[in-house]
Amino acid sequence: MKVVKASDWQAVCRLSDLVENAGVCALMDDEQVAIFYLPGETPRLYAIGNRDPIGNANVLSRGIVGDVNGELVVASPLYKQHFSLTTGQCLEDDAVSIPVYEIALDGDVVKLGK
Repeated sequence: MKVVKASDWQAVCRLSDLVENAGVCALMDDEQVAIFYLPGETPRLYAIGNRDPIGNANVLSRGIVGDVNGELVVASPLYKQHFSLTTGQCLEDDAVSIPVYEIALDGDVVKLGK
């Protein structure tokens, strides 16, 4: 698991720009980041790399959010692998993971850790 620790923060959108229980894609530097707003969970915001390493495409923000054995996941829209929103680990393949980013809410501003 690669966790990107914040030494600096970048504002990427407002909370009102996000869709409840779904993902959106944000650009941080040259990386696409999938941001998920889950108002019924704690924390409410999750940020992972948008690139599906198995399908080799930037699509995870379009995946379906769910729960697999108590783990919050997004299912890739390509081949349906599940990636943990908290660790980035692929549930179907221990050798595969995606980056997880620190995310924070400052008032109504969503910020990603750089």
